[in-house]
Amino acid sequence: MSTPVYFCQPGSAIGGEISVPGDKSVSHRSLMLGGIAEGTTEVRGFLESEDCLATLAALRALGVNIGRFGGNRVTIHGVGMDGFKAASGPLDMGNAGTAMRLSMGLLAGQKFDSTLIGDASLMKRPMERVAKPLREMGAQITTQNGLPPVIMHGGDRLHAIDYNLPMASAQVKSAILLAALRAEGRTRVTEPAPTRDHTERMFAAFGVEILRQGHTVALEGGQTLRGTEIDVPGDFSSAAFFLVLGALAAERGMTIRNVGINPTRTGLLDMLRLMGANVRVRPKPMAEKQGRAVGEPIADIEVQASKLKGIAVPEALVPLSIDEFPVFFIAAACAEGETLVRGAHELRVKESDRLAVMAEGLARLGVEHELLPDGIWIRGGAGFSGGVIESHGDHRIAMAFAMASVRAAGPLEIRDVANVATSFPGFVQTARSAGLQIDAA
Repeated sequence: MSTPVYFCQPGSAIGGEISVPGDKSVSHRSLMLGGIAEGTTEVRGFLESEDCLATLAALRALGVNIGRFGGNRVTIHGVGMDGFKAASGPLDMGNAGTAMRLSMGLLAGQKFDSTLIGDASLMKRPMERVAKPLREMGAQITTQNGLPPVIMHGGDRLHAIDYNLPMASAQVKSAILLAALRAEGRTRVTEPAPTRDHTERMFAAFGVEILRQGHTVALEGGQTLRGTEIDVPGDFSSAAFFLVLGALAAERGMTIRNVGINPTRTGLLDMLRLMGANVRVRPKPMAEKQGRAVGEPIADIEVQASKLKGIAVPEALVPLSIDEFPVFFIAAACAEGETLVRGAHELRVKESDRLAVMAEGLARLGVEHELLPDGIWIRGGAGFSGGVIESHGDHRIAMAFAMASVRAAGPLEIRDVANVATSFPGFVQTARSAGLQIDAA
């Protein structure tokens, strides 16, 4: 059976106004926290992608009543901290690393066993980085040489820990904080660099007191979550593809509406500005309830075609833009001069080895580059040839190379794109509305 393919024609008249689907990170967390809250949680703007629907299905299997309605609305009838029931079989997280890692924290200390599995890609992703601190809290967890399936053994009481993250990972931090809700005492997590703080913001929305001092987050166990109302902003990681597209080709400008601009997510904006991109962020006043429940700032972002120059990316920006690097590498390949990225080890353990896979694709399109252990060097300015790109089933690789077509000398064929549905349902339609000449087959 053949896998879906994108066919992209070179050149396009890029511009106009677009919107992107709801934030994936916020959607995952709204389901999980709503599931363990007391009372009902209403979510508007929920991302109905395969990743988030995997989380939804897992929570239903654990006994949570979740209703889906039109207009991306979800109602979660919380069962409280002790209301989960053992699932009748393994919990299948599909391609969602966030779902699996955060569920490890959610299920630590429950009274029953759970087995977490995923698709072929997820089954190759490291889970010991989460299992290790949870074991220190008293959880019994079995992995298969560090990989899924992950077996959460029930019946253990958890205790608080002080944990220094060895890497900047919002998923590991969030898993520990979720487990900390069931632990005795105050858990402290210290991160080496700022990472996404969606979990902390959402805890506050559900009435959980969480303390931050410098790079340390602290949470007292035994707190009760209360159902709330959540408005999910547009996903910045999805908007990123169109920010780069606009910087490359929107001569008359392009606007992306209602995008979440959480400062722990927007490193790409800083990198594009360092390259000379004409990007303007128009923050939106906090309308009644809009974004209030999760405390996420929202803005319209305007971008216009710009003459980009290569840069050495400051390492402090790397954890603030980790998911956006595939499309940033497309911008770097079009910028005049050299771009250097270091300190991006985390790209090696995403849905694919994104450093290696992007390097492979750049090579196929004639871009001079050097793959480094923790990053990449790119000489830009020459544009792209046409050709065939293997996305290796990685949604962000597929979408990034679709953006490259606007500067390509010939057609691009991007293979194995089915997993785009894990994060960006309707991507082809949105890309066409922005002016990209793209078809799926």
